Amino acid sequence: MKNIEENLKARILETPERIPVHVAIIMDGNGRWAAQRNRPRTFGHKAGVDAVKKVVRTASEIGVKYLTLYTFSSENWSRPATEVAALMQLLTRTTKNAINELIENDVKLITIGRINGLPQKKREVILEAIERTRDNKGLVLNLALNYGGRSEILDAVKAIANSSRAGLLDIKDITEELFSRFLYTVDLPDPDMLIRTSGVKRISNFLLWQTSYTELFITDELWPDFGRKELFEAILDYQKRERRFGNLTARNSA
Repeated sequence: MKNIEENLKARILETPERIPVHVAIIMDGNGRWAAQRNRPRTFGHKAGVDAVKKVVRTASEIGVKYLTLYTFSSENWSRPATEVAALMQLLTRTTKNAINELIENDVKLITIGRINGLPQKKREVILEAIERTRDNKGLVLNLALNYGGRSEILDAVKAIANSSRAGLLDIKDITEELFSRFLYTVDLPDPDMLIRTSGVKRISNFLLWQTSYTELFITDELWPDFGRKELFEAILDYQKRERRFGNLTARNSA
């Protein structure tokens, strides 16, 4: 397996200019993975954390600059209370345990979403990790927490309306570029590639504005089974594509 992975990595690095700058991932399939093993869903979520660690290390290893993970959606609150509590506990425990490794590997942690909607103690753990990694210069690891694409767009519209009401901008000056400055992802480039595991073919309210021209990669692998080899294979597939952005001439975003 190691030789296969190293071969895949070498092929990717042959064209470093075609490595996606920003990769976004919908991490789907933890529950089904657990069900296949006759275990509770929380068992699958714990296994999913191991997949996260592998993917973060691998993305950093090959020079991906931004990695956005759909960690907890605004719709996830509707799950059973016991599962939500377990997810929150897993999130904070994992963050605490990972801080030193993030620092050692120069990974900068950020979040998007309505993070103020998280329980206070859970939020404080996340904010501490953000503060302690704020000066890191390597991979930017972006966790979408209490995130919904429609909510993000609504928040942007409200912020623009408030700015207009305050006389800070004129409605006629609103462009796509200006609108993007009011999104949670104001400091990030749009994703070059969106990976979804478990074979589901939808984007589930994730980065609705930002993925207009993002390359989609759908894999049947359940998230806990997605690791170094699978990420390499996805990126190799991406490198073969011609990105046209609605134009006749292909161009590379890197």
